[in-house]
This record gives sequence, structure tokens and C-alpha cells, in this order.
Amino acid sequence: MSGNRYKGYYSKVEFDPEDHIFVGHIIGIRDVVSFHGKSVEELENAFREAVDNYLAACEKLGQEPNKPYSGNLMLRVPADLHAAVAGAAQADGKSINQWVAGVLEKASRQD
Repeated sequence: MSGNRYKGYYSKVEFDPEDHIFVGHIIGIRDVVSFHGKSVEELENAFREAVDNYLAACEKLGQEPNKPYSGNLMLRVPADLHAAVAGAAQADGKSINQWVAGVLEKASRQD
């Protein structure tokens, strides 16, 4: 089950049938931060609180919090695909980065 987004952090949520609660983890970072709740509202509040507590703890310790994602995505693709992408981007009047970002954004919003 996918989770929420808050302050640039994302969560992954699963149901624990033994304890009858939802358990979530902040994903995309090296540190381990988890939270739980019995209802969707409780879970969403716990996620936001976990992010806020994580950021506060990092500040108190003088550590930089892990950033979920840098914004850099390195891909290796076949040369013919690279050429096709370059052609499509040029036809749209965009750079390859702009074109690919648009395609990825559109694809990530589909359910």
C-alpha cells in the first residue's frame, strides 16, 4: 500500500494483521523511521509527527537529515531509444531533461 507525502518525505504503509494496526515507514532514506495507527487519520497524523520528530532530532544532534531524493536520476538506455527521446524532445521544443521529466510525471500519476 502506498502512503503519503509530507515535507518531501514519502511513506510506505502495510497492515499488521496480528496487532490490527497500520504500520508505516519513511522510505527513500537510510535512517529507519517508523510509525503506526489504527485508523487512516491516526496513521496520517503519526506520519507527519514522525517526519517532524525526525527533522527535530537531526537538528538537535547537529546532523543533516537524509534527503529522500536528490532530483538526479541516471539512466542507461539503448542508443536508438536515446535518439528517439532526443527527437521527441526536440519536436516538442524541450530539452531531453524537460521532456523526460514531463513523461515521468505523467506516468507516475497514473493508477
